[in-house]
Amino acid sequence: MASSPSRASVNGSPEKFRVAVGCGVGATIETYDFIGFGTAAALYFGDAFFPGSDPLSASLMSFATLGVGFAARPLGGIIAGHLGDRIGRKPVLVASLLLMGVATVLIGCLPTYQQAGIWAPVLLVAVRIVQGLAFGAEWGGAILMTFEHAPWRKRGLYTGITQAGFPVGLLLANLAFLLSAGLGGTLTWRVPFLLSAVLIVVGILIRLKIDESPEFEELKESGEVARNPILEVLRDDWRNVLRTFCLRVVETAGYAVSVTFMLSYLELDTSPTSGSLSLLALTTAAGIGILATTLWGHFSDVFGRRPIYLLGCVAAVAWGVPMFLMANTGSAVLIVLAFVISYAICQNSLAGVQGAWFSELFETKTRTAGASLAYQISAVVSGFTPMIATALYAQAGWLGPALLFSGYGVLGLVAAVLTRETWGPAQKAEVAALERAANGKEEAVV
Repeated sequence: MASSPSRASVNGSPEKFRVAVGCGVGATIETYDFIGFGTAAALYFGDAFFPGSDPLSASLMSFATLGVGFAARPLGGIIAGHLGDRIGRKPVLVASLLLMGVATVLIGCLPTYQQAGIWAPVLLVAVRIVQGLAFGAEWGGAILMTFEHAPWRKRGLYTGITQAGFPVGLLLANLAFLLSAGLGGTLTWRVPFLLSAVLIVVGILIRLKIDESPEFEELKESGEVARNPILEVLRDDWRNVLRTFCLRVVETAGYAVSVTFMLSYLELDTSPTSGSLSLLALTTAAGIGILATTLWGHFSDVFGRRPIYLLGCVAAVAWGVPMFLMANTGSAVLIVLAFVISYAICQNSLAGVQGAWFSELFETKTRTAGASLAYQISAVVSGFTPMIATALYAQAGWLGPALLFSGYGVLGLVAAVLTRETWGPAQKAEVAALERAANGKEEAVV
């Protein structure tokens, strides 16, 4: 283990479940905002902000704007990682949610190219950068707050609950776009962004009531808070940063091909599918993914972190070509099934494990910095993956993005083999001994 559990932390804090749900609610809202942009970029932003181009060129420019937000995420992760390890996890959680909310509502108010000319895409890029900074700060704070409140034996399950906030956000975002499809004009994409204002208020109120991480409080009391967490983790633990980066790429970049690009592909292709069918397929997959993410996290508590991750990577390697073959049939049932397999198996099996595994790889004093840095740097790859997939499609047809998806799976597979297990028999035995000691002490006090 990167850091051994104390008797106080082995059974988790009294509010462990409330923290997991509270952090998951915040993750839901931020995902609704950030991922909603990806849906809008695939379906609407080409016409609204980049008119006069052929559909393929408009998709490329729209996805480039999408990628800018992902490119900003490492900076958000660096800032949040530094502050999270210096002043605490909670302030970062509240600030990231507030910043995301303001940026998302502004997207819903932006003028189109017809209204403001070149300033329209410029403003879109600027607001997208702010979104990227906020989302880059989100994951480390939410996951690590949950991780450090949770009982050691169930940290996969509890972080899986928080990670499930992401498919909930994906579900809500696509439901919003599905329901707004009949509004017509720019309201089709404006209303989902404007509705996020309500969610932000709810999320802020919930996060203000969450207590600071007990492990960070112990660290602060002992005077062992890192002076410069980013520099320390890069100097002392750069190998884990690199491994975590590669492990994360297969999940996030795979999503960019199988979901973000796929939405656009089904529109560009000659198959008789519509935006409504694509959104319905993604909504179905997201609904299933809520339970799947939590279950995969639980399975990592039972079988270990690495075996579950290896399974997900193998699935990704094998799924690239069949995924596109199913989409090419034009069958509504097969398209929905393709989205479900891509998301609930290939993506959720990895996302459900990441919260616990990535956190366990780093020491408490640099945990936010290390995990956030690797997690968000990988977002740069995923952010520009839809654009790369579109370019490959233009040159080689559907086989190009299919092989790209499988290639990401190979990268993740190699990284998983080279990354140590953090929840194997030795770690479980250590925690079992601490549980007995902690429980025995409590009985003696009674």
